[in-house]
Amino acid sequence: MRNGIQLREARVRYGPLEALHGVTLAAPAPGLTVLLGRNGSGRTTALRALAGTVPLTTGTVAWDGTDVTRLTAHARAERGLCFVPDGPAVFGHLTVDENLGLSGSGARTDITPALEAFPELRPLLSRRAGTLSGGEQRMLALSRALLATDARVILVDEPTQGMSPAVASRTYGLLVGLSARSCVLTAEQRLPPGLREHASRTAVVVHELRRGAVVFSGEASELSRRGRPGRPTPR
Repeated sequence: MRNGIQLREARVRYGPLEALHGVTLAAPAPGLTVLLGRNGSGRTTALRALAGTVPLTTGTVAWDGTDVTRLTAHARAERGLCFVPDGPAVFGHLTVDENLGLSGSGARTDITPALEAFPELRPLLSRRAGTLSGGEQRMLALSRALLATDARVILVDEPTQGMSPAVASRTYGLLVGLSARSCVLTAEQRLPPGLREHASRTAVVVHELRRGAVVFSGEASELSRRGRPGRPTPR
């Protein structure tokens, strides 16, 4: 696969602990890919390795067929990679409006698409982002991807954390829409019902990780036939 982003035989260590054990996985472009796995499975580390925020011990990161392993996270962002990490991913001391204004490459970003996608943010524009609820902060962080019109690769760790079911379903619809033009890669503990609804209209690639290794790679529909994520996959 030349179009998209890949890990090839990737190993990552945190001190004496190896979090990824020679992981190889690919996310096509355009398209939607989901990394599944419980806490400690390595899915967050895989995203961070692709984004360049953690270094590989061995292995490579390839983007559109080019080795970008040595590129810094900043350099990858300049080339069109947008990373929304888990947890707090906003500038807490800035207002919602100021956070949205920093999302694009111009002097002042048109924030209309973000407010149309997440109208819940409109009455919060003057609030400091650090005072928002977890779900509201998640909406604000995801707006970065919506407003980054030049994003070629979008990596999102647990995109709907803290959101209501209705907002979560809407968010998955937005991610599916972005995947029509970009490589979108998300990390989840399990394949969410909200994503299954949208997956019926587009192919969704799934990689399931367990203890730092890939135990399943295929389409979401195939995973559903094999059973729930997290259970042993027949070989």
